[in-house]
Amino acid sequence: MSAAPAQHITSRDNAFLKDLRRLAQDNTAYRKQGRFWAEGDHLCRAAMVRGVQPAVGVFSESFWQNPKSRPLAPVEWARAAIKNIVIPDALFRDISGLESPASMGFVVNLPNAASLQPTTASVILDRVQDAGNVGSILRSASAFGFKQVIALKGTAALWSPKVLRAGMGAHWGLQLIEGVELSDLAVLALPILVTSSHRGSFLHQALQNKELPTPCVWALGHEGQGVSAELEALASLHVRIAQPGGEESLNVAAAAAICLHASASLSHAN
Repeated sequence: MSAAPAQHITSRDNAFLKDLRRLAQDNTAYRKQGRFWAEGDHLCRAAMVRGVQPAVGVFSESFWQNPKSRPLAPVEWARAAIKNIVIPDALFRDISGLESPASMGFVVNLPNAASLQPTTASVILDRVQDAGNVGSILRSASAFGFKQVIALKGTAALWSPKVLRAGMGAHWGLQLIEGVELSDLAVLALPILVTSSHRGSFLHQALQNKELPTPCVWALGHEGQGVSAELEALASLHVRIAQPGGEESLNVAAAAAICLHASASLSHAN
């Protein structure tokens, strides 16, 4: 595949750059534009590994012109996208949502809307609002074989720049479904598991006693309020995470990693 020629844009009032600025700085702009902004080497490389073809590659002038700063461009980076844009460094800094701009990124079309898969090991996010927590949970889901993430209404925007950065490339290996209503979960055919600080078996005991079903769906709730009562009512099992150190509760992303790893270890053992 030959590299797409680079188009140089120098005006901050350019329509494409205005849209790009919104994608980089507005958490929900991707919903209106149908595409999102992935900035930096790690995210872009992860996309390429998964076979994702970006719609547009965007590069700062210094990155594009200096072979030492971009050893893969134009050979690999420039071949990745359908179209390439090069802009002045100052404009790239103005657009970037990072304290230290990465000097390159991809504009990627949103994947087609997916329907809930009833028998896929999944994670439900119930109004989890911190972008860092959501991205971290996506990483754990991908790492431990939970291929479907179902975000109920009120959850942080899954394709926002902050969640993308926190996900560190996990997005590319997951089926992500947003804006889900509680009633939509009726199609799920796997047992739903909910963590609780005050009810249910301890997770390590459930593992030992083979009480933990696999495959399953883990439900993770709001940082302060936890899982809603309505979602709790759908749970087949409630579990607690032992905390011998005496803390009242765990961060939701930490709890997710522990629970998903427990399920993965049981699945692997079987």
